[in-house]
Amino acid sequence: MSVPLSFSVYGLSTPLITVGDDITAITAKAAEEAAGGFADEDILVLAESPLATAEGRIIRLSDVVPSPRANALAQEYSIDVQLAEIVLQESDEIVGGVPGYLLARRGNLFLPNAGIDESNAPDGMVTLLPENPDASAARVRAEIKERYGKDVAVLVIDSRTHAMRLGVSGVAIGVAGIRPITDERGKKDLFGHELQVTRRAVADGLASTAELLMGEADECTPAVLIRGYQYQKAEQEEIASIAPEEDLFLGMMRK
Repeated sequence: MSVPLSFSVYGLSTPLITVGDDITAITAKAAEEAAGGFADEDILVLAESPLATAEGRIIRLSDVVPSPRANALAQEYSIDVQLAEIVLQESDEIVGGVPGYLLARRGNLFLPNAGIDESNAPDGMVTLLPENPDASAARVRAEIKERYGKDVAVLVIDSRTHAMRLGVSGVAIGVAGIRPITDERGKKDLFGHELQVTRRAVADGLASTAELLMGEADECTPAVLIRGYQYQKAEQEEIASIAPEEDLFLGMMRK
């Protein structure tokens, strides 16, 4: 499949998302206003924080009872002790940290504070990641098909940092209806050399594209609609991981 030379990207502005909101209906209304509604082979990109809010994944910090390990991490890395406890509960592993942040592994992602969001949450509360981003993406995809009759791929995205680089970009944490990674191995480059290891992180690239319109502050653009990008369909395909011993950066960290 050839890469399109152009495609369209629409920011979907919505009211403030609250617990229990029907995010499918809300984004469908925004898509109608921005792009005339959903169309087959569109890609709906959802920011994780408003999606998690709609799903009730919000915790009041004052309700959290910190463990001894949370107390130790809070002291070592100068973070709120209740937040440290939530990070522990939401992580598979704490790798390290810097003042104000813990670096946590959650599945195949390394995320500051396990992706827990203190911004865009009411005072004294934090928003967790969706419990199962792939399942959330699949649910929204199925609801769009059932209600509006359109075959739309869905991405759930978050922000990530990069080692030794200032700033954040988008990363896909949940997908439905789209193959998140395409295998370029065996193809030829401009000079006829066969590609040996290249796999394109399509979902992450689309996530970064969408994040340019979403913003990180008070834009109230929790979703983006991408139209005209030709992608490989896959009903439910997880974002692939690599073994820790094959990961260049993880291998360096653990020497």
